[in-house]
Amino acid sequence: MAAAPAPSAWPPLMLAVAPNGAFKTRADHPAVPLTPQDLAETAGTCLEAGASMIHVHVRDAQGRHLLDADAYRAAMDAIRRKVGGELVVQITSEAGKRYRAPEQMAVVRAVHPEAVSVALRELMPDAASEQGAAPFFEWLRREGIMTQVILYAPEELSRYRELRRRGVLPQAPHQLLFVLGRYSQDQQSAPRDLLPFLEILGDEPAHWSVCAFGQREAACLTTAIALGGHARTGFENNLRLPDGQLANDNAELVRFIAGQARSLARPLARASDLRAWQGQCMS
Repeated sequence: MAAAPAPSAWPPLMLAVAPNGAFKTRADHPAVPLTPQDLAETAGTCLEAGASMIHVHVRDAQGRHLLDADAYRAAMDAIRRKVGGELVVQITSEAGKRYRAPEQMAVVRAVHPEAVSVALRELMPDAASEQGAAPFFEWLRREGIMTQVILYAPEELSRYRELRRRGVLPQAPHQLLFVLGRYSQDQQSAPRDLLPFLEILGDEPAHWSVCAFGQREAACLTTAIALGGHARTGFENNLRLPDGQLANDNAELVRFIAGQARSLARPLARASDLRAWQGQCMS
């Protein structure tokens, strides 16, 4: 496993908020944002709390997960009216038990967002899918779209690296999201879940983030921050503070993680820092 960088070498922390996910509803928490205006208000409070990116899911009239270009544009427009360019708006391509890879890729092409998250296991799950998905990843690189590749298990990181070595995935400045504990009992993540990812990553330079489930989410994210990674919090993965109390809203979760970063002398990134990083990597 790579040694953690010295504090002076830490990059500013990209703190993302995932405020709703594909399945959370108001029955889970009354502050789950569902409409474009809800998302805009959440964006404003989370920006003040320390976030530099918002990970956006949109819903249909019945509250179900939706991949739709017009719905994404409405949400993005509302968020930009609220916060301008102070947050990177990242859309999801998640299947959400409704969509297949061609539909997932098509909506991203139609929206042409600033940033997108893509799950390797959904778009390129096996060798047979490589030919169909490779042009999409090349298009993302060519268009300069900030791309986060979601990896649910350490073996997916190994496969991601192998696909890049073979040229199936381009040498683009991907952000990597390590999902901790997605398939653990009761979806309760633990900081040790990060270690196998870092063993595989080794000394390879990478922009990596962590998201986690359950009451130990904050411990997982703090561990990542202390080791030079980045963090994603929010109601998509967890509704509670470390003491078990239900968070009032997404901003309260963001504020807690921002405080953890400050206690580790880790500066918080702004959206402009992410855009500058993307531009440097593309040049």
